[in-house]
Amino acid sequence: MDTSGFGTTRKRLFIGLIAGTCVLVCALLVLLWVVPYVGLKNIHPYAPWVLGVIVGLLFVLVLWAGLGLLLSVVLPRPLPLARRVRGVTVKLLVPMMSLLGRALGFSKEDIHTSFIKVNNEMVLRELGRFPPERILLLMPHCLQNSRCEMRLTHDVDNCKRCGLCPITGLLALRDRYGVHLAVATGGTIARRIVVDKRPKVIIAVACYRDLSSGIQDAYPLPVFGVLNERPFGPCLDTTVPLENLEAALQRFLKQ
Repeated sequence: MDTSGFGTTRKRLFIGLIAGTCVLVCALLVLLWVVPYVGLKNIHPYAPWVLGVIVGLLFVLVLWAGLGLLLSVVLPRPLPLARRVRGVTVKLLVPMMSLLGRALGFSKEDIHTSFIKVNNEMVLRELGRFPPERILLLMPHCLQNSRCEMRLTHDVDNCKRCGLCPITGLLALRDRYGVHLAVATGGTIARRIVVDKRPKVIIAVACYRDLSSGIQDAYPLPVFGVLNERPFGPCLDTTVPLENLEAALQRFLKQ
């Protein structure tokens, strides 16, 4: 069941871009060794071989990370060291993959949503279940009705539960399952909330851009992303499919 709001988004784009990124990085590493080869001999007879060993190790590291990631995406069970592979992906390969994707004419939305979907699948395979107090539902402030005067970023219980925005339903989910719920206006507040709550997993709702950057910022803490809905455009009176959010919550919640 797709609980993250990506619909029929396919993983082929992510897999293709990651594979292409790995090939380009490996080609650059080979050039790094070949180009100065002649000149290095004049410095010391063994200098080209020392550089060759260093480049070779980097070459193996890139291939290991790329192959490990592709196998983690394709295989039904997580590989050993899968979390480290996800870390290399989040911190190194994704930024390079984004540059390659843009150069090939893919939109930012396609690239980011493809990454988020693959990240979600890896998180689902890696993680088990947790008590409710170790799960954090992290929401963007744009879910709040734009005409509401209540401040929810410091205390979501300031909500009057009038039903004019999704916060009412989110509070009902929190009360039903006993998990943490917080609303953030940006990365700084989100990081402070994470430090205060100390969750084992975050179920975050946001647009594709904020979800992608949030997953990278939060690593190694796993984030499961759910796309918001934007009937009035970005950052204004957005909504969230509560049934998708509840399904994701039930997946991580220890019964």
